[in-house]
Amino acid sequence: MPTIKTVDLRHEGGMLFRADPSSGHPIAFDDRFSNQGGSPVETILAALAACSAMDVVSIAAKKRQTIEQYEIHVRGSQRDEYPQVYTEIELTHQFVGTDLSEAAIRRCIELSATKYCPVNAMLSAGATVVHHRYQIWSLGETPYDAQGEVISTGPYARPDILADQR
Repeated sequence: MPTIKTVDLRHEGGMLFRADPSSGHPIAFDDRFSNQGGSPVETILAALAACSAMDVVSIAAKKRQTIEQYEIHVRGSQRDEYPQVYTEIELTHQFVGTDLSEAAIRRCIELSATKYCPVNAMLSAGATVVHHRYQIWSLGETPYDAQGEVISTGPYARPDILADQR
């Protein structure tokens, strides 16, 4: 049986809208001119980052990775024509930790991108290419810095299907 989520949206004047999701955490949306809430399109980038981050943190803990600082930076390119969909999104996961395993961190990101993150799956099934990159600053006995791309998903391809074909 599928999980059902709901959102009620109410117009509050001008271009301001209040969304009340079934989670109970309201979200304000508006255009860039009134600046009273988040942009719906930028919120997609935030949702993608949060979805992936939750997966990565959970998987990294199971892999006994000691992450002291973790950030994701997201950059999205929209096409000029309507509808102005994202054609390309770059997620860069940045980690600082002690004795981090580059292979383990890469695997955390790969599992999020190909198996667990529904936001990535929805975007990648459409017109969007999503690049999943990383930067690691590992401290400890043998410090090192590393960076690279783990995987790109999409366009028009569900990540879970891509993972099965690998």
